[in-house]
Amino acid sequence: MTERNSSKAQAITSEVRRRIVDREWRQGDRIPDEAELAVEFGVARATVNKALQMLAEEGLLDRKRRAGTHVTVNPARKAVLTIPIVREQIEQAGMEYSHRVVAQRRSPLPAEIAARMSLPEGCELIHLRTVHYGDDKPFQAEDRWINPAAAPGAEAVDFQRITANEWLVRNFPWLHADMAFSAENASARDARLLETRQGTALLILTRTTFNDLGAITSVRVAFHPGYAMIATH
Repeated sequence: MTERNSSKAQAITSEVRRRIVDREWRQGDRIPDEAELAVEFGVARATVNKALQMLAEEGLLDRKRRAGTHVTVNPARKAVLTIPIVREQIEQAGMEYSHRVVAQRRSPLPAEIAARMSLPEGCELIHLRTVHYGDDKPFQAEDRWINPAAAPGAEAVDFQRITANEWLVRNFPWLHADMAFSAENASARDARLLETRQGTALLILTRTTFNDLGAITSVRVAFHPGYAMIATH
């Protein structure tokens, strides 16, 4: 492919990705075929094929001969780093799932979180604290910031009904993420939420995901002692 055609393919890739992120094309939707897109973008069909193949490799599109090209369902699951839905993991382990929203409000971003999300310190985002349970026992506690500018509709969601983890995974494909693991002694809040002793060693995951609109969410997950490590959106 020539440099010019490669540039056109990248432009198509960016536009198709935008339509998926903005949910103009939703998970499971069949997108226009290559011939239609070639006419729309004024390029050769081979250029469209190249662009769609790049998105398929990212995990955003599912391409099957004769069935056409569809927006992937739960696209982040095809990434090298999987982002599971916590409810499904708990249920697959044979436990009954439940969750509790401890607090939800719009709050100004502290400096540390602002730096993670590449946003101005003090700008107001949704701040959410949630505990996930398996058979009524704490499984993990998350302290999450959600950016409505990159996750439109977040302010209207009832997170008592569906967790932020599940809603974000199902609706907002991420393009890249920053993640870190650490071992920390349980703070008073961690101990209270996880029903363990203050000072108990905990595995902590901090993770920030991004799409074309910016940082989607930044979350700190504290895992209950003895439970398997999980990465969450």
